[in-house]
Amino acid sequence: MTANLLDYDLEGLAVFCERLGEKRFRAVQLFRWIHQKGASSFDDMSDLAKSLREKLRVCAHVKALDVISEHISSDGTIKWLFDVGGGDAVEAVFIPEEDRGTLCISSQAGCAVGCRFCSTGHQGFSRNLKTGEIVAQLWFAEHFLRKYLHRDDRVISNVVMMGMGEPLQNYSELVPALRVMLDDHGYGLSRRRVTVSTSGVVPMMDRLAQDCPVALAVSLHASNDVLRDNLVPLNRKYPIAELLDACNRYLAHAPRDFITFEYCMLDGVNDQPEHAHQLVRLVRQHSSGGVWCKFNLIPFNPFPESGLLRSPSERIQAFAKILSDAGIVTTIRKTRGDDIDAACGQLAGDVKDRTGVSERIARQRTFMLKPISTFNKETNGT
Repeated sequence: MTANLLDYDLEGLAVFCERLGEKRFRAVQLFRWIHQKGASSFDDMSDLAKSLREKLRVCAHVKALDVISEHISSDGTIKWLFDVGGGDAVEAVFIPEEDRGTLCISSQAGCAVGCRFCSTGHQGFSRNLKTGEIVAQLWFAEHFLRKYLHRDDRVISNVVMMGMGEPLQNYSELVPALRVMLDDHGYGLSRRRVTVSTSGVVPMMDRLAQDCPVALAVSLHASNDVLRDNLVPLNRKYPIAELLDACNRYLAHAPRDFITFEYCMLDGVNDQPEHAHQLVRLVRQHSSGGVWCKFNLIPFNPFPESGLLRSPSERIQAFAKILSDAGIVTTIRKTRGDDIDAACGQLAGDVKDRTGVSERIARQRTFMLKPISTFNKETNGT
């Protein structure tokens, strides 16, 4: 069985090359070809020795994920549905803005956390993605977008691990993927521009601070434990006080001087003035001085199974004002891609649950756009 080189960070690729009897610098050359230039054919890697290319043809390959479908929003957001085998599929979303291009990546097929307001959680959990399957979403998107937008320079400037799944429950595969994103021989992204979002897996937050500290976003969504137990079941294991203590510990290693708290605004559930005042008290109780967090208020994107509704705009604005007046930096997320089910909490729009997924994947392949299928042929060497 040949190795998919997307599974390796640079150190792992160096070890792989040494096993082939090659010098470690060959790994740097190979890494650059794969990630900076998007090459999947060893024949294209012109500065590699012919003997090495022959070895690689026998024992290695560079394989992206098959694209089942692509949807382009009226606002320019693009959502891809990727086949990860075994009847499972995951989604990634590209969000273009004037000053950045952000890619939202999945880390699991499904999710085991089961937050009430997230459609992925209602799908259920299937499995963790491998490192190569996480990286492949970035690899495909970056090099597809360069062709699609007729660009030679890097398109994706920010990566957020906010797609399907809880990244910190797939820690061993996540960290090498982050290292590929950060490596100057790979995508060269700043630690400030790579964000891991977590619902609060406290032990893994502490490990990430030591192993690969990047920007951190925490899905808070509630101002007290009773409410958060209901919205984010993981809170029963790691309650709010324990979670906020972990956030403060993370700050000592974080590339930013604040933690972002994500807060989904749910009509009549967590959007009342008393909830905002409770959040102010929580932040102050856990503050060691100065501003250490910011809030990102997210208008809920309804889906039928949730039984929940989006808070009215005026209530979101009033909620934000209470936080801002208390000196807490607060933003209201602009909803992007909701017309293609690519907005926050909507991923798994094409994969509602594990029942019948294989049948849907087969059906959706019929509607693949021609540019996508052409790009798959080029990158997978088929």
